[in-house]
Amino acid sequence: MKRIALIASLVIIAVISGMQPTSAQFSKLNKSKLISAAGKAVQAATLTDAQMAQYVGEYIAETDKLNHVLPDTDEQYVQRIKRLTDGLTSVEGIPLNFKVYNVVDVNAFACPDGSVRVFAGLMDIMDDDELLGVIGHEVGHIAHKDSKNAFQRSLLTSALKDGVSSASGTAAKLSESQLSALGESLMTATFSQKQERAADDYGYEFLKSHGKNPIAMAKSFKKLKQMEAEAGAKKTSKINQLFSSHPDLDERIKRMEERAAKDGVTE
Repeated sequence: MKRIALIASLVIIAVISGMQPTSAQFSKLNKSKLISAAGKAVQAATLTDAQMAQYVGEYIAETDKLNHVLPDTDEQYVQRIKRLTDGLTSVEGIPLNFKVYNVVDVNAFACPDGSVRVFAGLMDIMDDDELLGVIGHEVGHIAHKDSKNAFQRSLLTSALKDGVSSASGTAAKLSESQLSALGESLMTATFSQKQERAADDYGYEFLKSHGKNPIAMAKSFKKLKQMEAEAGAKKTSKINQLFSSHPDLDERIKRMEERAAKDGVTE
């Protein structure tokens, strides 16, 4: 539903009653610390899978540090995720790992290394089937390599273009400012409508394969649409950035309901 994509999708700021955590934290570009390395501009043709893996690892490790990752002992959120994703260990040969950020954002995102991050705010408004559909959507972005392509584009268009590769072919370690620039680029990255529809379809089939009612995909979109309406015309909010880059929610709801009708599925 990777997202950052981000790679993140489904970002809506929500005020969850009784929750103290703040919104998710992603580094912002600190221009005073930007390190330029002329002559080492990254080119798509030379960015290897190994280099991508290193950069993704550095990015997700930094993002995990900036947010409150709930421990395995947490029963309200983490144990729920573990139960819902039991047996889901990999997709297309990519090992998956799940963590929960104790933040109020309604969000989930996926990175090309198989890291899936689910926010407490999302879990608070979705039932189990709806939440699993969102997770399936994010896993779909990994399976279809949407997350990998978005991450690569962000590497090539952010401040990292000033030099993250080396002549030896070994990925140069990212500086603090480069990680910040990457985070900023990823937060504004988008998937195409075709990619989003394919991820929606993946989430639908994902629910069916887990013995769940796939109409939950439409139900999750309806909840997001309601929140969109409640947010109104707050042009600077994350909700507007999100929905300007996704297929229309009414269209997505209709597509999922039509698929369910063909399958003879009702709520």
